[in-house]
Amino acid sequence: MVTLTLLEPQQKTPLKQWYFENSSLIKIGRATDNDVVLSDTLVSRYHLELKQVNSAKNGSLWQVISHGTNGTFLNGVLVTQSQLPDNSLLQLAQGGPIIKFQLQEVTAPDSWLLQPEIPGSTEKTIAPSFVHCTHEGNSPKNLFCIHCGQPLTVEKKIRQYQVLRTLGQGGMGTTYLAWDTAGAIVGHPQLLVLKQMNADMAKIAKAQELFEREAYTLRSLNHSGIPKYYDFFVESGKKYLAMELVHGQDLEKRIYTTGPVTPKQAIAWMIQTCDILDYLHSQQPPLIHRDIKPANLMVKNSNNRIVVLDFGAVKEIGTAPGTRIGAEGYCAPEQERGQPLTQSDLYAIGPTLIFLLTGENPFKFYHQRGRHFRFDVSSIPTITPQLREIIDRVTEPLPRDRYQTAKELSLALTACQ
Repeated sequence: MVTLTLLEPQQKTPLKQWYFENSSLIKIGRATDNDVVLSDTLVSRYHLELKQVNSAKNGSLWQVISHGTNGTFLNGVLVTQSQLPDNSLLQLAQGGPIIKFQLQEVTAPDSWLLQPEIPGSTEKTIAPSFVHCTHEGNSPKNLFCIHCGQPLTVEKKIRQYQVLRTLGQGGMGTTYLAWDTAGAIVGHPQLLVLKQMNADMAKIAKAQELFEREAYTLRSLNHSGIPKYYDFFVESGKKYLAMELVHGQDLEKRIYTTGPVTPKQAIAWMIQTCDILDYLHSQQPPLIHRDIKPANLMVKNSNNRIVVLDFGAVKEIGTAPGTRIGAEGYCAPEQERGQPLTQSDLYAIGPTLIFLLTGENPFKFYHQRGRHFRFDVSSIPTITPQLREIIDRVTEPLPRDRYQTAKELSLALTACQ
């Protein structure tokens, strides 16, 4: 029997397990028809196959065959096709999910409880053993008990915050879904996002600065398109930021999941983004976000409106040139040099539009034109000449040649509708 275990990337503790008793082919990827489905955006739709092959010399063996765009690493080595030894670690893309491959059955440690299997599924989720409520009749997907209203499972408690599950893990920190039992900010208990700075990052002065800057910035802002600040504190030597939970999906995941959107929808979202940028740029002194990209633009489920995330990179205009921050393909030339302006945030609207309308990395359309590299969207049928002109202007190499304010860009996009 083959056991596949999804591991937490830092501590290598188990998160999920899949069991395959009589399979000779196991498909893993983001598409829902795989045997193992992983929603991480670094994972390709059909990322890899695990295949059982028969050898006259060695008997039955397993192979890994990679189809992933971002590559597959077997025990730290990039492979396309390779023999798969027992107890191997497979990483789907650099920084992507890690899966342990085992040919013998694995018994979960005593400190972990297996949640009930979903009927017809070979997948088991491994959850911490600290269970807050023991009432029966609750669905495994429920966060709260239908009888007493208390959290069903609590991973740990940090001050008055009960951590219900881990939402994400990055280089800077870990993001949790938490239940604020005190509800001191809004007057009643509530769900929120609790961001914890990673211990190794706490040793780096620049990382500490960025983490604290996000808290300081959110505390000073009040806009429906920006998550509300609730709390910032240090507990057991670790820094925490509590902020509003936004129910929705970021544009990167949205496009990777459902595909490109219509020009009308893409333009509407970018007009909303311009409104938030106008608010930031109107502060005294003006604030530059510095990391506008699809992954930092969340669409609310309730009203289909944009919320801008991740304010760790925010910088006040006029301050000394700093560290280069920004995503490749979305970062303006002057920001690459550590000299961001408000027009640098506007620049990112161009490649974001390209991604929304094509589902492709905008860098694919970045070519040399004359003395400079420019985005060439002439081959994209959904981009009209009028919209192409806006993308051209907002991504001009020199800031003075772009739209000068978010309001000006918003008016140009509105005229496109």
